Amino acid sequence: MQVEIIPVGAFGVNAIVLWADHAKLAWVVDPGGDAPRIGNCLKRHGLQVALYVCTHGHIDHVSALNALLVVHPAPVWIHADDAKWAFSSVNSLPPHYPVAPHRPASLQTAITDDMMLAAGGVAARVILTPGHTPGGLCLYFDQEKLLLSGDTLFAGSVGRTDLPGGDRGTLKRSLAKLLLLPDDTQVIPGHAESTTIGQERQTNPHLR
Repeated sequence: MQVEIIPVGAFGVNAIVLWADHAKLAWVVDPGGDAPRIGNCLKRHGLQVALYVCTHGHIDHVSALNALLVVHPAPVWIHADDAKWAFSSVNSLPPHYPVAPHRPASLQTAITDDMMLAAGGVAARVILTPGHTPGGLCLYFDQEKLLLSGDTLFAGSVGRTDLPGGDRGTLKRSLAKLLLLPDDTQVIPGHAESTTIGQERQTNPHLR
């Protein structure tokens, strides 16, 4: 599987484009800004979009959706608990993100824990990880031992819980689920550098 990380937007969200070897259909995870940069990545590799996945609803993770969908229409997956507000006026952050995206016609919200998403020769298990937001989720690619952790787990830190809908106890239970993964699981978080489950288990003060 090929993976390209594209830091986007005012807060450096890790937008992720991934696709199966020798395939032409890609996943786009957390398209949080800079739609032209994400589009250029797709064009450079000759890719069409199989699906979009938003690990949660915050504006910095969804703001490029509308522009990308015009050129690359595809289903958009986000948990129902975050879809309730992600495409409404409450999900804006002036001056960086003054307007929330409108609700995509291709929105898919029937997401459950441990369900499998599969498209374009790529498959991932959904791990529901509320706490940062009510509908937070991670994607685990078992064959590759790769976790896309959104804003649940970071290198040396975890998602904040002081924003509307956040809950520290809920996040702690979500993090416990991630610690069930193998230590050699590679982790690409929603911001900043990558890490591994083993590294975080040993050094992350928020997991003790």
